[in-house]
Amino acid sequence: MIRNVLTYTTVAWLTAALMTIHGETSMASSLRLEDPSVFVGHWQATLSAATDTAEAQKLQDKPSNTCAIELQSNQTLGKGADCLGAWLEELPIGWFPEPDGISITGKEGSRIVFFSRVHDEFFSSTLKSGLIVTLEPAAQ
Repeated sequence: MIRNVLTYTTVAWLTAALMTIHGETSMASSLRLEDPSVFVGHWQATLSAATDTAEAQKLQDKPSNTCAIELQSNQTLGKGADCLGAWLEELPIGWFPEPDGISITGKEGSRIVFFSRVHDEFFSSTLKSGLIVTLEPAAQ
């Protein structure tokens, strides 16, 4: 009887250890931090309502719902920061990559908005107002 208890305890500990090791390995490979240089360049931010379809967003050419934003190599925002700041209600100053998206920072260096990766080069964030801001590379 004691022998079975020791065997079951040993199996439980080994199983937990293997799950932990395997879990850390799979998490590390799925959440890779991109090099900041991947994001440097010109991006387009689009403001839309949650009910807007992708086709409707593309047809809207109002200057008030699109911003051309430059993510600079020194991880600051260049042109377009004022436009994005009007939507965020705080002037964005910098940016940094995260494993699952891009964070935009304010003058204190703290994150003011997080754009989660939807797919390859398409990021999205929902504002407090319920409006959605998408971020994608600008068409060249």
